[in-house]
Amino acid sequence: MGIKNICIYCASSNKAAEIYGNTAYELGALLAQEGITVVTGAGSIGLMRMVEDGALENGGKAIGVIPQFMVEQGWHHTGLTELHITESMHERKQLMANLSDAVIALPGGCGTIEELSEIITWKQLGLYLNPIVILNINGYYDHFIAQLEQAIEEHFMGEIHGKIWSVATTPAEALEAIRNTPRWDSSVRKYAAL
Repeated sequence: MGIKNICIYCASSNKAAEIYGNTAYELGALLAQEGITVVTGAGSIGLMRMVEDGALENGGKAIGVIPQFMVEQGWHHTGLTELHITESMHERKQLMANLSDAVIALPGGCGTIEELSEIITWKQLGLYLNPIVILNINGYYDHFIAQLEQAIEEHFMGEIHGKIWSVATTPAEALEAIRNTPRWDSSVRKYAAL
């Protein structure tokens, strides 16, 4: 499978522990070295900035997608390869998904978790067919992953839905998981209704 662009969901907080920012930068650098463009929410701080700079400073490309109201606040990275400005958050998420061949979720707050939950739902419904990897740095996503597993155990999701996402603990593992994940078959949407 040809992976050209990977969408990265992540925090725009500067206050998170250093390990998260360092890993975000490492991920951006790795993808750049592999000739893969990062697609982000175009933020100018936090993990988002680190993954973008990791790509750009290592010869790669970074495409940002951000709503107009955030541009008006000056929240966007001004040195990206491409910047797409949308009218709404909904359009932002849709365009990020449309531009991507895969998704990696780094740690983040409600916005990141919401994006990750939504793309998992889209894949469950056959609306997004590409690999999704949860990059579980420092055990950050342990509880979220346990919640997903509980949803399957208690039949709010089917067993097959456990194949929607992969879990990795390093950027290299995340990229390997993407390369080893087969394209999702949209016919699985018949399993969405339990």
